[in-house]
Amino acid sequence: MSGKATLEYDGKKIELDAAIGSENEVGLDITKLRANTGMITLDPGYGNTGSCTSDITFIDGEKGILRYRGYAIEELAEKSSFMETAYLILYGHLPSQKELNDFDSGVAAEAGLHYSMKSHFDGFPDNAPPMAILSSMLNTLACYNTELLTTATEGDGFDIPASKIISKVRTIAAWAYRTSRGRPYMPPCPNLSYSGNFLHMMFSQPFDLHEIVPEVEKAIDLFLLLHADHEQNCSTSTVRMVGSSRANLFSSVAAGVGALWGPLHGGANAAVIEMLENIHTNGIKLSDYVDAAKDKNSDTKLMGFGHRVYKSFDPRAKILKEHVDRVLKALEIDDPLLDIAKQLEEVARHDEYFIERNLYPNVDFYSGILLRAIGIPVNMFTVLFAIGRMPGWIANWREMLSHNQRICRPRQVYTGENLRPYVPIGNR
Repeated sequence: MSGKATLEYDGKKIELDAAIGSENEVGLDITKLRANTGMITLDPGYGNTGSCTSDITFIDGEKGILRYRGYAIEELAEKSSFMETAYLILYGHLPSQKELNDFDSGVAAEAGLHYSMKSHFDGFPDNAPPMAILSSMLNTLACYNTELLTTATEGDGFDIPASKIISKVRTIAAWAYRTSRGRPYMPPCPNLSYSGNFLHMMFSQPFDLHEIVPEVEKAIDLFLLLHADHEQNCSTSTVRMVGSSRANLFSSVAAGVGALWGPLHGGANAAVIEMLENIHTNGIKLSDYVDAAKDKNSDTKLMGFGHRVYKSFDPRAKILKEHVDRVLKALEIDDPLLDIAKQLEEVARHDEYFIERNLYPNVDFYSGILLRAIGIPVNMFTVLFAIGRMPGWIANWREMLSHNQRICRPRQVYTGENLRPYVPIGNR
């Protein structure tokens, strides 16, 4: 379905094609605008720019809707798993039992790292940021898989690197954590689930295997599922932009890690814990903190509430909250920060100021609480986000190539000096 739109400027009318998506989203096609008129559009931050068409994820922020490949996030969270959802996102359909078994087996078989990669981990200082290590080691993986540095979108040329990255990203994350703690690396265990294996590689010790609590294993799996894709956000757009140069999959997702590292993108759940620690450490009354957050002249911010895309509620938050409560109960957690979080949630849910502005707890609020309860250090929060987002990045890279998208090359409106003569240094 398509239509037409008319743009009028300086007395001239220009006809633009309108592309209408399957959910009736309308995009004006300006592909030939500059060629035909010499003009470009100006949209800092690309907030009103559709950079592509995509079949992967649909979001309606006004109605609180999130769907992967047409499936509601609520139904996937209830009935699916991270691995099944990853397959769905990558290949566009829910797998048969055989397809899922083969995918599971392929990912499980790739969990180990080449032993010589240990020297790369040893080269990082103990206080190296885990996201820096993750990005570096994803690029390093390319050096051990040079035969896979292609831009294939079908067959083994795609399936093998996709499985390697989805599997090994857990191992890299766990080894980065253990390096910072001076602990020996734990090899993956083939009998554990995707999420259980990650917990094992993170927390097990020689001769003292970490107990995998079912509620925790399910909560981590759900966390990854809920973060598996989220349309054209900063990191996904980065993966597409890098990949548009026909860069390989390893370097493209490594670039996505760099984008996700930014505090305005992947660091929001860490900011929630920092806020709670500030309230607790400094003995701030909760009512005083909330009042300060309401004051437009104050620098105080209520982290983990509201969302740039979702204007009514974040559907992922409603799902995750239930599992956070289960984990806290199963682990019998007694943490003053978690008590503050619960009180803060109650205040925000019943205060007219927050209700009128739709400042509801978002997924970052609950995921920060969840990861802290499980024992994940704050500097690893964004790493967990990256593990979950990997299927979405890979699927977007593949789709971008399948659409034969040309190299991304945004334009600009130049606001600098006009032509100036060069002045010799002695005359300046």
